[in-house]
Amino acid sequence: MGEEKFKRKLTAILSADVAGYSRLMAEDESATVEVLTSYKEAMAKLIKRYRGRVLDSIGDNLMAEFASVVNAVQCAVEVQKVLSSKNKDLPENRRMNFRIGINLGDVIEEGERIYGDGVNVAARIEGLAEAGGICISGTAFDQVESKLGLEFGYLGEQTVKNIKKPVRVYRLEMEGGTFDAEISQALPLPDKPSIAVLPFVNMSDDPKQEYFSDGITEDIITNLSKVSGLFVISRNSSFLYKGKQVKIQEVAKDLGVHYVLEGSVRRAGDKVRITAQLIDGNTENHVWAEKYDRELQDIFSVQDEVTQKVVSELAVALTVTESDRLPRKHTKNFEAYDMYLRTKKELYGQKKENTLKALEMSQRVIDLDPNFAGGYQIQSFLLSRAIRFGWSESPNEDLEKALKLAQKAISVDHKFPLSYVALASVYLTQGKHDEALAAANRAAAILPGDADTIVWLGYYLNWIGRPEEAIKAIKKARELNPMYLYGGWPVYLAFMGFACFTAGLYEESIWNVKKAIEQYGSSLWYPFLIASYSILGRKEEAKKSAQQYLKANPTFSLSSWTFGRLYKSAEHSERLYGALREAGLPE
Repeated sequence: MGEEKFKRKLTAILSADVAGYSRLMAEDESATVEVLTSYKEAMAKLIKRYRGRVLDSIGDNLMAEFASVVNAVQCAVEVQKVLSSKNKDLPENRRMNFRIGINLGDVIEEGERIYGDGVNVAARIEGLAEAGGICISGTAFDQVESKLGLEFGYLGEQTVKNIKKPVRVYRLEMEGGTFDAEISQALPLPDKPSIAVLPFVNMSDDPKQEYFSDGITEDIITNLSKVSGLFVISRNSSFLYKGKQVKIQEVAKDLGVHYVLEGSVRRAGDKVRITAQLIDGNTENHVWAEKYDRELQDIFSVQDEVTQKVVSELAVALTVTESDRLPRKHTKNFEAYDMYLRTKKELYGQKKENTLKALEMSQRVIDLDPNFAGGYQIQSFLLSRAIRFGWSESPNEDLEKALKLAQKAISVDHKFPLSYVALASVYLTQGKHDEALAAANRAAAILPGDADTIVWLGYYLNWIGRPEEAIKAIKKARELNPMYLYGGWPVYLAFMGFACFTAGLYEESIWNVKKAIEQYGSSLWYPFLIASYSILGRKEEAKKSAQQYLKANPTFSLSSWTFGRLYKSAEHSERLYGALREAGLPE
């Protein structure tokens, strides 16, 4: 048997290229080359640090080899962290994001070069990664699955070019071992007292009481958000730590706050025990701690006491209006409150079945306490949501009912902020843009530090034709919800996508809408993605996205799609619909 001409070996290959490289070069060649050179130098240093070597670096591509898959994945994560940090110094339309693919495969070695399917698979997998993302093959995943504490999402078996058999592909999920620099690096502290309220732990014997401890946490967050002198992290971000063993210093660093409030709830019969601890995020020293053993009917006073104590300990000065609205006086009926918490749990589901169930439950809230705004508010909001999503069988009747319910909520309790959010939703559906914005502004005035209220304000500013103000509001909401990329509620991405489209920032719109679609797993916002591609002249991507959308929504037509007609300005609507026509969506 003759001696083999070439050596073979098993090795880990990392392949990377720049997403949107052609656009960057077309806009400014010299600046793109300068940034690319800087980024590749940074990548080369990291590859060397993780005991790898650069094999090739032509154009926007870079390929490296590692003896260990673990080292290759660790290096990829670090690369995305560093490059994300560098991107923060660049304008959004000039930021350079790499896609990375990693494969463990058999290759042929010839001097300093390697060849074979092992290399080709890495390059193909890289093409499946999103901008700033990392994908790995099944063979690589098998080596790192339980070694790095990272979470991977299975993308299934993918058929890739010039490879005979489908390849198992996994995507590195941001929830575990996130590589986004905005999250992994310490956020700057605000210029006023800042706090995150972690989900209070359910200590009851019944795990089904989880909604109750969650509801108490949410109410405390809402109460604190009424204080303009406080910076309060939103529920969406703080609830990412639910059920996890965390270090307070790390939480404070991740969320960019000085203080953290944590606690527990134990409900037994008609009794409840609540513990609460206010902790300094820098030192982990307890600033204040208290235990409350009360009757269930006293739950509202406990929430007020905790809120007042936090405000006092942080030496926050209250305005006269805030002093008046801070105590929670919305209902004294515990059964109604308990049903309200259960209904809100369904509300977060955002699916048709959740909506129908929550509608039924909200009526029970109203029956239990006709003077509690919560039941009317939720039912109104659910009805207008059902109309927007096409779930209503009688939209005209439901819209009229939703308006009456929102007005009733305000009449029984004009200090309940979510009533104005519900009213704004109804007004927008009716095409009353100025009234919708006025209602949204009223909600924001009551809850000046609430991320969700502010992001909805941005939503209405967009439709009324003030996209720059909408973008500003949504950015402010994101500061209060720094984990918006991972919080499971995609409106922070979708609304920014809408506003960027309206403002003519199409690349930014594409990025945000794609992320929203990825989070929500729905095609609801696809038209904005299609239209942005179309206006940018990216015809193939526009047509491909349009075909994907029609496949998921075979009965779609532009005449029946009313969402794009929410604009106050006919000019804005026509720009959107014109781009969709050009992409091939049917009239």
